[in-house]
Amino acid sequence: MYPGQGDSLTRVLATGTFDILHPGHIYFLTQARKLGDELFVIVARDSNVTHKPKPIVPEEQRLEMVNALGMVDKALLGSEKDMFEPLKEIKPDIIALGYDQRFDSELLEKELTKRGIPAKVVRIPLSKKCPLCSTGAIIKEVLKRYG
Repeated sequence: MYPGQGDSLTRVLATGTFDILHPGHIYFLTQARKLGDELFVIVARDSNVTHKPKPIVPEEQRLEMVNALGMVDKALLGSEKDMFEPLKEIKPDIIALGYDQRFDSELLEKELTKRGIPAKVVRIPLSKKCPLCSTGAIIKEVLKRYG
């Protein structure tokens, strides 16, 4: 059982890879935190990142960085077997999705209900606008400068 569980706090859950932390990540997590009283974050396992290039920063380091952020109450690594597994312990009231995360909100809510997890899914609108607000943009800039 996690601290705060069992009382009337609203628990928000955000997920992501969080490879090379940047202002877009900070914006997403700050907006997610505003949705409730506690923010839990699931950091994707290296083995589960299949929709884009594998992370540069190893999962344990990414976890450490996300846990160090002030708006995050608790970060943990995701399950390598079932992405819904950690949700049973976390018991989120709200799941915050980033504007670019590849989840269908309605399908996700149906699957949560099917699994007995009564969480509301909220999509955070478009990310912060800045030249280096994505991992891909940062990598391109590094290659341009040093490649």
